[in-house]
Amino acid sequence: MLQDEPHLKTYMMTTLNNVELLSLPVIEDVRGNLAVIQEGIVPYSFKRVYYLFDVPSGAERGGHAHIVQHETLIALSGSFDIIVDDGTEKRKITLNRPNKGLLIPDGIWRELENFSSGAVCLVIAEDVFDEADYIRHYKDFLESKR
Repeated sequence: MLQDEPHLKTYMMTTLNNVELLSLPVIEDVRGNLAVIQEGIVPYSFKRVYYLFDVPSGAERGGHAHIVQHETLIALSGSFDIIVDDGTEKRKITLNRPNKGLLIPDGIWRELENFSSGAVCLVIAEDVFDEADYIRHYKDFLESKR
């Protein structure tokens, strides 16, 4: 799964220090604010945008890591918690502002929980969906980080 030797090295070295809270530019206007997301705002080119909504109370999302894909998550509405994990350390980050995005690079396990009523999570993904890019079992993730 991690055939590319140079990428394997960076994947294994990815830590929570590589997870970053991004401030999105906002154009303020009395008629309503506008936040901008474009290349250069997120530090990678992106090919897919999707969003989670109507997440039932108590439900969890995520529960995976990517092998070669970066993602940025934004709470467009409401709030939710993201637990990021590099195989050694875990951190919980709450997203609740539409002008803040959490950059999660490859090699980081993520779990989303505690969705407020009406929460919408926007995801800006580096590439199109590819099941081969996912590590879906935590035990496999831990083994991949060794």
